[in-house]
Amino acid sequence: MIKRMFSSIQHMVAGTSHMDADIEIKGVTTDSRNVAKGNLFIPLIGEKFNGHEFVEKAFANGAAAALWAKGEPNPPKGKPIIFVEDTLVALQKLAESYLREVNPKVVAITGSNGKTTTKDLVDSVLSTTYHVHKTEGNFNNHIGLPLTVLNMPPHTEAAVLEMGMSGRGEIELLSQIAKPDIAVITNIGEAHLMDLGSREAIAEAKLEIVRGLKEDGVFIYHGDEELLRNKIHSFYTKTFGESKQNDIYPISITQTENGTEFVCNGFKNQKFFIPILGRHNVMNALVAVLAGQLLNVAPENIEKGLKNVEMSSMRLEMVKADSGLTIINDAYNASPTSMKAAIQLVRDMTGFSQKILVLGDMLELGEQEISFHIEVGKTLEDAGIDHLFTYGELGKEIANGAKDFMDESRIHVFLDKQKLIETLRKMVTPNDLVLVKASRGMKLEEVVHALAKG
Repeated sequence: MIKRMFSSIQHMVAGTSHMDADIEIKGVTTDSRNVAKGNLFIPLIGEKFNGHEFVEKAFANGAAAALWAKGEPNPPKGKPIIFVEDTLVALQKLAESYLREVNPKVVAITGSNGKTTTKDLVDSVLSTTYHVHKTEGNFNNHIGLPLTVLNMPPHTEAAVLEMGMSGRGEIELLSQIAKPDIAVITNIGEAHLMDLGSREAIAEAKLEIVRGLKEDGVFIYHGDEELLRNKIHSFYTKTFGESKQNDIYPISITQTENGTEFVCNGFKNQKFFIPILGRHNVMNALVAVLAGQLLNVAPENIEKGLKNVEMSSMRLEMVKADSGLTIINDAYNASPTSMKAAIQLVRDMTGFSQKILVLGDMLELGEQEISFHIEVGKTLEDAGIDHLFTYGELGKEIANGAKDFMDESRIHVFLDKQKLIETLRKMVTPNDLVLVKASRGMKLEEVVHALAKG
């Protein structure tokens, strides 16, 4: 984490103070409840809260100093306070300055799907050779990314930063803070259609990631995506994808029960293995291979990093129930693209008595949400699915799309999650495979936990 003297922090945020405090700051927090001794407390202002109200509490809990927006009344007297124009901007300035001082190689990752998986894979590959710091959890926005950076150890040699967004301008802001050496767009999907209106607009928003890219930086993107192809001419680029027109592409992919094995061009007779399910995750692994090559990681260490990656939970997580039932927990998020990829995964897996899908609503898809759900249902043609369970009002549309390809006796529609669980429990056998997938708001991990207990 950041450790700087009070005067250094004041300089880094371009602030002023009435005190000449000879104290060391150790770490940063924006939550007065989580203050650790020596922290700098940064009070942020939201629609329904004002962090300045909790500055006194932060000091009582052990904060060494705090920022204070000049426009806010009644700052604490006799306390080590740094006055700034805007506390959020100051947080971002502090992160940018600290990142520049530590000076790690920065890999910035965005995309509609696969950001977190790609981040974990890149981190694992680079960690075979460097001291790496990465985004944890969902700390990938205009507040989370600066906090991630400020939690970075001073000996960090590479930082892998995930960048999320809800609208235009956010990725550009994060890119300008991070100044990446390598910028990555995993893909362009349907997430944020409600806010941005079209995939073309989503692509433009994601392309903001190159706004802060260093002059000698590298832009890695999915070369099979027409919305990205040939859009960037002023940077050195590397592409990945299924087709041979890309710099790196898979020659073969083999799905196993425990992960995915693949061979790609440029590596003679070298097989890579990722303990992650799904052909689509090979694309994410190719990003990690490219990042490793660009940062001079040896081929054997790239292979080692991919093989030993530790994934964030609820993303195609294989769960073995007490009964022996196999469950794929992919309940963290969902979009039409990732839904189809998960169904393809189930199609590719063999050796099970029954294959059962439990699919719930995909949220925030805008005006086309019904047609997107129907389209997912239609992809079940020739998918080898024995039973489809749907949950939620939009989930019913998945069932409607599947009716042309599945007998209605094998389609089960629920609005009550507990009744879905009870029906599913009566149906499954120890030799079955169940995929559970929906947007995070549907909380379908509750289905996974219930099945896992048997």
